[in-house]
Amino acid sequence: MLTDTTGQALRRSAEKWPDREALVDIPAGRRWTYSQLRQDVRRLASGLLSAGLRRGDRVGVWSPNRWEWTLVQFATAEIGVVLVTVNPAYRAHEVEFVVNQAGLRWVFAAQRFKDSDYARILAEVAPSCPGLERVVLFGTEPFSELFADDDRGVDAVAATLSAGDAVNVQYTSGTTGRPKGATLSHGNILNNGYFVGELLAYTEADRVCIPVPFYHCFGMVMGNLACLTHGAAMVIPAPSFDPEATLAAVAAESCTSLYGVPTMFIAELALENFDSFDLSSLRTGIMAGSPCPEHVMRQVVSRMHMDQVSICYGMTETSPVSTQTRTDDPIERRVGTVGRVGPHLEIKIVDAAGDAVERGEVGELCTRGYSVMLGYWDEPEKTAEVVDADGWMHTGDLAIMDDAGYVQITGRSKDMVIRGGENIYPREVEEFLYTHPDVLDAQVIGVPDEKYGEELMAWVVLRDGAPDLSADDVRAFAADRLARQKIPRYVRSIEQFPMTVTGKVRKVELREMAVDELSSNRSSEV
Repeated sequence: MLTDTTGQALRRSAEKWPDREALVDIPAGRRWTYSQLRQDVRRLASGLLSAGLRRGDRVGVWSPNRWEWTLVQFATAEIGVVLVTVNPAYRAHEVEFVVNQAGLRWVFAAQRFKDSDYARILAEVAPSCPGLERVVLFGTEPFSELFADDDRGVDAVAATLSAGDAVNVQYTSGTTGRPKGATLSHGNILNNGYFVGELLAYTEADRVCIPVPFYHCFGMVMGNLACLTHGAAMVIPAPSFDPEATLAAVAAESCTSLYGVPTMFIAELALENFDSFDLSSLRTGIMAGSPCPEHVMRQVVSRMHMDQVSICYGMTETSPVSTQTRTDDPIERRVGTVGRVGPHLEIKIVDAAGDAVERGEVGELCTRGYSVMLGYWDEPEKTAEVVDADGWMHTGDLAIMDDAGYVQITGRSKDMVIRGGENIYPREVEEFLYTHPDVLDAQVIGVPDEKYGEELMAWVVLRDGAPDLSADDVRAFAADRLARQKIPRYVRSIEQFPMTVTGKVRKVELREMAVDELSSNRSSEV
């Protein structure tokens, strides 16, 4: 295991691979070698010290992917400032909550992103954030002026830091109640990035295309830190996910690895000009965030040349990856499981009483080891609800482990549908719906029902030109192939699912939409 801080890891990489490309921002037309990156990172760190920031201060970053984001990530880590990553999709009230809950002194931000004027929003919430002293906008003179002429003062602070120190706070999605800030140390995220990269067989020859967001562990840990610890190049294809820009970046930069959630790969494969991109340099990559349909995985391997693509599973609170498929695992393992436990970690599957279940039985997945967060920022009671006295993180995910140690996620404990007393796991029904020739993607939820307590509803994204799919159509397709209680009573088509910035489907929103629609229909019938 690594015992370095992030700054020490960057120094080692710059000494070992000074002339290897470290960071490429394609839209900005900027690129750095590891030697150049460390020099600029330390100049920025020195400037932050001169401006009054001190070890332990919290600084926010609110921006889509761009080179400044990465430099701020590494510069704050150099001097013990805790970086608080802010979801680019947040609105004013959410930003205000994070600024105050984490006690941010500064916020770095893009000037705007999509329909959000970050500068205006931050100005609006500032009067309600008494601890917020300064907002620095990327692409402006005040940001450029923070780069000092040298790295004066950095070494003195860096010498006081250790791997166990907090370096990052990431707020969970907050689907129930207010978001909670998972506090992560250098050792948490640096080791996780390192071991993810090890299992992908990364070397300094690799070039990783990162279209997933930096504000989330997928981008800043599995992306930036996996690269940093192996001398690989971080390639930014666009500020946010754009399927064409992503494939263009892979082709132009000869990327060997590509990241994404399944919906991203589906969008890339669906491009009309897909065959015009030379993807022959690809060998590996990561799919995470949600289960991958088998037909998508097979296309990624055959059409995108990613025969060593890996499936990762985890959560923000575990830095994030707990299990991962290996590069030599067969496709069946990669679509049917989320792999085996990662190095230096433990996992177990437990029943409601907290006792380990037998192999092949469903229970809650728990994980323990270096990756478990320090805790939720300033919320010890919330921390104790998920991390027990023995250090086990209770994920809330239902899972099965086979005799070889491979784990299958069957759903969230809160997503399980109980229909007439029978437990139904939406993932199983979704996998079945993927076999329908007109279904591109599917999400299954539970909706209230007077007779059974809950019934199943399927939301489907159909292929272009496909006729609408009714519940009767699905029943006919499922006849003699799916148990009757698992056949959705309701089926609705949708152009695209509501998504988080990280590409996860917001089932909570789908459930709200369903309840509203069904309630309206019942009212009109009356």
